[in-house]
Amino acid sequence: MQGIKVGHPRQTDLTHKKLRAADEISRSLTISTFLMERHRSVGGERDNPGFDSTLDEPPVYQEADHRTVRPSVVSAFGHDTLDRVPNIDFYRNAGSVSGHRAVRPSLQELHNVFQKVSACLRSCYFLSAIPSDAKGGTIKFGWIRGVLVRCMLNIWGVMLFIRLSWIFGQAGWGLGIVVIVLSCVVTTITGLSMSAICTNGVVRGGGAYYMISRSLGPEFGGSIGLIFAFANAVAVAMYVVGFAETVVELLKDNDLLMVSEINDIRIVGCITVVLLLAISVAGMEWEAKAQILLLIILLVAIVNVFVGTFIPVTDRKKSEGIFNYQSNIFLENFTPDFRDGESFFSVFAIFFPAATGILAGANISGDLRDPQAAIPKGTLLAILITGVTYLGVALSATVVRDATGNATDIITAGMVCNGSSVAACELGYDFSSCAVEKSGLSNSLLHHGRSPFATLSSALASLVSAPKVFQALCKDNIYKILHFFAKGYGKNNEPIRGYVLTFIISVAFILVGNLNVIAPIISNFFLASYALINFSCFHASYAKSPGWRPAYKFYNMWLSLAGALLCCVVMFVINWWAALLTYAIEILLYVYVKVKKPDVNWGSSTQAVTFVSSVSNALSLSGVEDHVKNFRPQILAMTGSARSRPALLDLAHSLTKNYGLCIACEVFEVRFYCYPIICILFNNQLWLRKSKRKAFYSAVACNSFREGAESLLQASGLGRMKPNTLMIGFQRNWRTAGVLEWCRHSLFAFHSDALDFEYGTVILRTNHGLDVSHIVEAEVLLPLSLIHSSFVVSFSLSVSVCGPPLQQDDKMNEKLLEASSQFKKKQPKGTIDVWWLFDDGGLTLLLPYILTTRKKWKDSKLRIFIAGQPGRCEQDKQEMKSLVEKFRINCTDINVIDSINVPPKYLHKLEDMIEPFCLHEASRDTAQAGAMRKEHPWKITDQELSTFEEKTNLQVRLNEVLQEHSKSANLIIVSMPIARKESVSDFLYMAWLDILTKDLPPTLLIRGNHKSVLTFYS
Repeated sequence: MQGIKVGHPRQTDLTHKKLRAADEISRSLTISTFLMERHRSVGGERDNPGFDSTLDEPPVYQEADHRTVRPSVVSAFGHDTLDRVPNIDFYRNAGSVSGHRAVRPSLQELHNVFQKVSACLRSCYFLSAIPSDAKGGTIKFGWIRGVLVRCMLNIWGVMLFIRLSWIFGQAGWGLGIVVIVLSCVVTTITGLSMSAICTNGVVRGGGAYYMISRSLGPEFGGSIGLIFAFANAVAVAMYVVGFAETVVELLKDNDLLMVSEINDIRIVGCITVVLLLAISVAGMEWEAKAQILLLIILLVAIVNVFVGTFIPVTDRKKSEGIFNYQSNIFLENFTPDFRDGESFFSVFAIFFPAATGILAGANISGDLRDPQAAIPKGTLLAILITGVTYLGVALSATVVRDATGNATDIITAGMVCNGSSVAACELGYDFSSCAVEKSGLSNSLLHHGRSPFATLSSALASLVSAPKVFQALCKDNIYKILHFFAKGYGKNNEPIRGYVLTFIISVAFILVGNLNVIAPIISNFFLASYALINFSCFHASYAKSPGWRPAYKFYNMWLSLAGALLCCVVMFVINWWAALLTYAIEILLYVYVKVKKPDVNWGSSTQAVTFVSSVSNALSLSGVEDHVKNFRPQILAMTGSARSRPALLDLAHSLTKNYGLCIACEVFEVRFYCYPIICILFNNQLWLRKSKRKAFYSAVACNSFREGAESLLQASGLGRMKPNTLMIGFQRNWRTAGVLEWCRHSLFAFHSDALDFEYGTVILRTNHGLDVSHIVEAEVLLPLSLIHSSFVVSFSLSVSVCGPPLQQDDKMNEKLLEASSQFKKKQPKGTIDVWWLFDDGGLTLLLPYILTTRKKWKDSKLRIFIAGQPGRCEQDKQEMKSLVEKFRINCTDINVIDSINVPPKYLHKLEDMIEPFCLHEASRDTAQAGAMRKEHPWKITDQELSTFEEKTNLQVRLNEVLQEHSKSANLIIVSMPIARKESVSDFLYMAWLDILTKDLPPTLLIRGNHKSVLTFYS
């Protein structure tokens, strides 16, 4: 029943010794844990070169003139102290690569009685946290080369040179500008959200995946990270095929095809991917140089676009629909002219993939010198520059929609223009029979001459992004099967394995993939990332966590939410089935990660919102009065350690499941208590979570067990989320425990206190007992959050903290262990016998009904037994049947027992049980009897036995009736007898409970607080 085992005095002394031994071992292993963490952090090779170990030595309390002086703090306070001044090194993570991690003195070291710390611990106050595989001379990029250049190359890409003219030809420059502005709105909102997220702390490698996972948690991050990396890998194939098509077109024009058009595209594409892979594997420095070269070529091409509009055109150019600036062309191209079934949304869907390049810089966040400054500045400036460029091209009013390319199609005197553009007609050309459809406003020279470089820049950026994001995902070990790809090589930790995987994927799609089908899916993958980035910003702001302090202030949570919704809408605009497929894949991955429960804790906004929602709901409940229809058992289970009484915990868990509160409790007496309670709380809650028992653990340390129990009864829970039912195990050792120990740990006193606080009370008894603490090997898990570490060290003690009996029988232990798991497994077909003898508000009937609704107990049927008067059994049965039907509780049988009032046959069993505790003062004179009662106030007097003779006989008789009717039941529920305070002694009451439940299947004694928990009203 209690946290400290009560037993024979000799056993108790042994227990105390073992407790002290356990504490000494745990203290020594705390030091070992420090050393293990230090060795793991530095690879066992290096120490912090800037650390002077003497500065961490605890002060030596000697005469003032000879005290050890600590320069690190003496200059600030004028005296030596173990306390440290605030320093950034105390706040670094274990894996920090930007500095050394330091460990400040713990609260226990400052607050507890001073003890000189050993030299091995002294040297561990400062831990070097540089990973052992860190290499010197890493290459980091600034915001221009690292972010601005990459984003501009990706956003311009193929769209500017291949598809933009077609878009303006279809939509006109009026709606074309709307398409561009709408795309820029989506990307700008996403850029603002991304800027807020990446300035709310240090950003490591992984780009979009890193930001989403650290904001929304591993479920969202793991799902989007995988599809985002895959999207970049397939995007490499798309861009390379675009380049290969242009090259093959040139080969075709010059009759230089190698095999066939489609096979030549595959050959050129594979060769191109190999070359791009070589550049990427060579290192980020070479890749950055290649990007700069491509940027120069693209800038020259873009300048050429605008310069070409001012060059006087030849007759050949005019026949192709290219003129200088003309107001009539400008006005005519303003209106849309959708053809071939195109619409605004289809045109927008074609253009928007150009906007998917804004994450190109963020994707290499691990290679940026200062990601927090580079990503916002580079990304937003890239959006501005590229947006202005697209708008500038849109306003180039020099090309008509339709042209024949035939120099002889000119207007002669008397000719009437039929079907051609009015502007061309006014300029003297008749394009009514078009040989060439220009459908755009760009220069044809650039269309054929510069687009290959645009596709190469995008392909190279995607080839770098995919492995970087994938490597970050694999390092977090969310998908354990992919951890092979986490390893990096070289000074920049290059993901060579990721490069190879990306190469294989891209080549596979070049050879066999239908890119026209894949393209909308890839665009939707990118958009899903955008949506989650925006939602991450909104979610973190909505949670109002004190940890959400972004340095970038130009964002708005509602604007981010609008951006997330806009991204979702755009996904369906681009392709509805691709959007549905994207959501389906993301949901499947989310569920997979949720089920696997990766052992990570990044302080996500999901945790913050869960906390805020919990507080809000608890406050809302506090303003609502309890109603009988909403009553559910909220159980305070006195299990001791969470693993000490598994049968008690399992039965409590079956009653509450996921729908009620269950708290496993333990009381430590201060004179025995020697281990930090925060460690015990951590260990037990961890065990509950690992064993999938939906319960909380609570422990208190008090001067006595009863004080602790009263504290738990009064203070457990929060608001309406408070326990209303106490569940304890039957105290089997009540006859063998010492009198002093029994008085301190009396179950009767505890039960009496619970009734005073209006708790319903449940006592569980099994034949083999409940406590398995002497069998379970004591495991002490030190939470390294207490000692500034990030992993848990587990070790075993050779002693039992709970004090086992001096001798143990193996067979009995096996039976006890088997019995301890009986409520964890599915129950066989049988019955739950409910002996509802006294009306306690209905708790005695409600709890077994709840059990029958659980999967483990579904094969157990309810049988109800009631006490009846002789001669009216049938009437009593019908009345009970009517009541149960009104309660809508199914039971297989109702039995009326009219022989309970018969004198018991085996009263001697109880007499033998209480004989050692009887005072026998009736045979003495008054003075002697008074002296005996004063000397032994806890003993059962003859007067007490006489007063409660009928009630005592009733318990014996009930056991005989239970033996007769319920010997084969899976579980027996019996109304618990109640004793008036200061009238019945502890030992007599325990004898009642003992004889009532003796030699029976698992038995629950239940007594409600006499407030209705059942109702037949709607």
